[in-house]
Amino acid sequence: MIEPVKPPRSLLTAAGKAIGDYAMIQDGDRVLLGLSGGKDSLSLLHVLLDLQKKAPIKFSLAACTIDPLSPDYDPSPLQDYVPQLGIPYFVERFPILEQAKKSMTKDSYCAFCSRMRRGMLYGCARREGYNVLALAQHLDDAVETFLMSAFFGGKLRTMKAHYVNDAGDLRIIRPFIYARERQTAAFAQNAPLPVVHENCPACFGMPTERMHMKTVLAELEQGNQNLFSNTLTAMRPLLGTMVEKKRKREPIAALT
Repeated sequence: MIEPVKPPRSLLTAAGKAIGDYAMIQDGDRVLLGLSGGKDSLSLLHVLLDLQKKAPIKFSLAACTIDPLSPDYDPSPLQDYVPQLGIPYFVERFPILEQAKKSMTKDSYCAFCSRMRRGMLYGCARREGYNVLALAQHLDDAVETFLMSAFFGGKLRTMKAHYVNDAGDLRIIRPFIYARERQTAAFAQNAPLPVVHENCPACFGMPTERMHMKTVLAELEQGNQNLFSNTLTAMRPLLGTMVEKKRKREPIAALT
């Protein structure tokens, strides 16, 4: 067994506030974390482990890695590391790239892969009895999605902080919706966490629209330090229903 790494207070505060604002974790929840092994999901793993110790409510935690059986992705370091943290760990294997070549039509590979991974996470959660799926997308991801949807799709959409899936049997939460990517990157590097780098040639072999948007936002932020906080304010109606202040439970103060 190994001791979890203590995350920085700023990251714990951001996650704790999001969890409280959107009532993401409730007493008795069984939370399954989608763990790719990247800096974001590994950071969220340690944040949830830390919050689990301090929360006035009890919830269980497990992690699941989707292995697409790509020669460029090796999740084996996670299989040694995660069980030593004392939580259940599941690995779901499926040749996603090969399946995409056979059945993908109009979608990009990334969109196809995302749906396949999400479906496999749902399947693992149902099979193992978890009612909440935690994903590690952060504020940068949400802002990029928001702008790409507006610019390229003509729609005001972004990632929701907390919602119920179409089947109505799982809740999906994003505790890092207030956190910045630079926070998870700094934590992963300073800890250091055993980051598994995804190098899928179908996704990362060439510049993408998301990477271009990330670059544009970085340039704009140099001249406007409130860029992401202002965009978060603009996106709030799209993130889901916040818990009214008078009805908030203790988790906000206790989790942070």
